[in-house]
Amino acid sequence: MKRFTIVLLCLFFGVAFFACHQKTEEDAVRGVVREIQAAAEQKDVKNFIRHLSESYLDPQGNNREMIKALLMGYFFRYPKISVYLSNLQIKIEGTRADVSFEAVLTSGEKTGSLKDILPQALGIYAFDVIMKKESRDWKVVFARWEDIGSSGDSSGVKP
Repeated sequence: MKRFTIVLLCLFFGVAFFACHQKTEEDAVRGVVREIQAAAEQKDVKNFIRHLSESYLDPQGNNREMIKALLMGYFFRYPKISVYLSNLQIKIEGTRADVSFEAVLTSGEKTGSLKDILPQALGIYAFDVIMKKESRDWKVVFARWEDIGSSGDSSGVKP
């Protein structure tokens, strides 16, 4: 009975804490990054693309439609895709967010551990992304990436 009371109190205080916690702009940007990650893993081009601005342009000259075509080819090529993100850093100034992170893309099942997936790695990339707040939503307007998982330089080349 004592354990039940402790668990109930922890649950109550946990709910109270999260109910009082206001979502920050950083939380919103982090949420967009996680939604893009989930869309990639689900091979959901529509949900992935909805987070890109109509004015998206990257250093290779890819616009929103070109990214859509690249994703469709990538998703067709690999039957299963898992995405692991690390070192997520977000800096917000007004309606602009600078986001950087590293992503490991694999063609294997998601295990929760990097040591289990490296033989199946499709690539390890460092991303620098710029987001702008358009209306009420954060949208990706620019992305630069570099292959950091191999000795060759693939800067700006989509995985």
